Amino acid sequence: MSEAVAAIVLAAGQGSRFRQVAGADQDKLLALCVGREGVERTVLEHVLLGLPHGPGARLLVTTADRVEVIRLARAYDCRVLLIESTGMGDSLAAAVTATADQAGWLVLLGDMPFILPETVARVMEGIEDDGICVPVFQGEQGHPVGFGRSFGPALMGLSGDRGAKPLFAGGKVREVSVEDPGVLWDVDSPECLTFSRKA
Repeated sequence: MSEAVAAIVLAAGQGSRFRQVAGADQDKLLALCVGREGVERTVLEHVLLGLPHGPGARLLVTTADRVEVIRLARAYDCRVLLIESTGMGDSLAAAVTATADQAGWLVLLGDMPFILPETVARVMEGIEDDGICVPVFQGEQGHPVGFGRSFGPALMGLSGDRGAKPLFAGGKVREVSVEDPGVLWDVDSPECLTFSRKA
């Protein structure tokens, strides 16, 4: 899709499973990890570096207490949307409402630092007005997920911690096969900061 598609980074979750192991003061988005290109950066920076550069909006959703997350988002040319809830449904609804003029939405999770840029680009290209585009690695659907314009009202209607998965049942889903285990790799615990190609 050549029209403006918003790239949305969801970064409001508190990462409680990560904090249980690493310490209550440890934000997984700010943990250091070596990316696929061999450079050490924070988890969130790897995600932000993978954002597409195009006519669409770039928006990161987080909470007001995440000062360093907000700083990084702005450093990488993202608008910041502050919300009070940490629920994925609330984050998505707020982000899509804030970018309602866009032709579609590419949704990325702030704790998935190992997705290849070409995977992000392929999902973005696969977004159609009435469809959902999702990468698939070895038969399993991953992230990021692209939503066409017709999904705007449903996305804006999400709430709580319930994400957009229920929308797949009623939508035209286009699967993009990728050789990229990064689409399934989120940083739920400290050991996940080290990437293995055998995901």
